[in-house]
Amino acid sequence: MPATAPRKQPGSLGDRAAEDLRFIRDAMARSTTFTAVPGVGGAAMGAIGLAAAIVASRQPTHDRWLVTWLVAAAVAAAAGTWGIVAKAKRAGLPLNGSTARNFGIGLMAPLAAGAAITYALWTVGAYNLMPAVWLLLYGTGVLVGGVFTVPVVRLTGALFMVFGFAAVLMPPEFGNLWLGAGFGVLQLGGGVFIARRHGG
Repeated sequence: MPATAPRKQPGSLGDRAAEDLRFIRDAMARSTTFTAVPGVGGAAMGAIGLAAAIVASRQPTHDRWLVTWLVAAAVAAAAGTWGIVAKAKRAGLPLNGSTARNFGIGLMAPLAAGAAITYALWTVGAYNLMPAVWLLLYGTGVLVGGVFTVPVVRLTGALFMVFGFAAVLMPPEFGNLWLGAGFGVLQLGGGVFIARRHGG
């Protein structure tokens, strides 16, 4: 009768449990982090914000100042959306999962509130309050949405809120400057950082 090879002894129960826990932890980290936040798209949004700050500062009326920023916001939103879709496609990441959905809700809810408040401020001519409102609510959206993505996004959102508080405390004539610092410089810097550290 031929000799049989000795059977390989299974690993200890503790080793298998530790391996299973590592697998579960890694799977949960992948499923709860939205990694399609665009670096290049964010940098493009920052460039648009810088241009908007310069153009808006030269407008002769409050209404034209407002239109300049609203057009810039629409163009920047398109650039950001393109950046997310392109990055997700390159990385093979789904955009219809619960994590992407939670990121979108966390970001969009404060922006929708900002649109309504902007309209209300426009009806009473309170243009000087708009910069603080925009910075605070955009920062809130980025901070809340950032819970589902990389830490630098949360930091960016918090800094937007700091700029918003500064816009509240500083004289109204500095409002456009704070918008340029936030939607321009800060957005551009965050986008470049994400592009270099988190894959474009």
